[in-house]
Amino acid sequence: MKFRFLVCAALALFIWTNNEAQTVGNSEKETKNIIQVAAYDGIIVAGFVDGGGYTNFTGPNINMTRGDSRFILSALPSLRYKKDNSTPKNAFVTPTLGIGFTYSYKLFAVQVPLFYNSKTAVEDGRWHVGIGLGLRLNYLNRSKAKKQDMAIQIR
Repeated sequence: MKFRFLVCAALALFIWTNNEAQTVGNSEKETKNIIQVAAYDGIIVAGFVDGGGYTNFTGPNINMTRGDSRFILSALPSLRYKKDNSTPKNAFVTPTLGIGFTYSYKLFAVQVPLFYNSKTAVEDGRWHVGIGLGLRLNYLNRSKAKKQDMAIQIR
């Protein structure tokens, strides 16, 4: 149920940005979809999954850029934080690799990651869906470069 809701929300967000990009494109310039493969995208995200938290950077990915929006499907090298009350206890911080969808608009990002918990003696293995918010650090560098270009043009 949660997964269907998240897929519907992502689709609605895509349609909304598509309509907005077309409106801006018709009035100013033509907007083109640019699909790329990247090793790193410069987005840091923190969020919640499976009763704990996580922090990650987007890893190898396939992304589509449309105006200031970016849609990313990527591997997510992550650190998961979760207190384990069972005996014997697992570490509070564990490295893990997930997959997920990230949407970013200008500086901000929203992420829907999927992490797999392997099978144990008391629990079957299964995928856990999370939600996270983050920052697109490459956007800050792009903004600085634009300001420098404008300062050079003014002189």
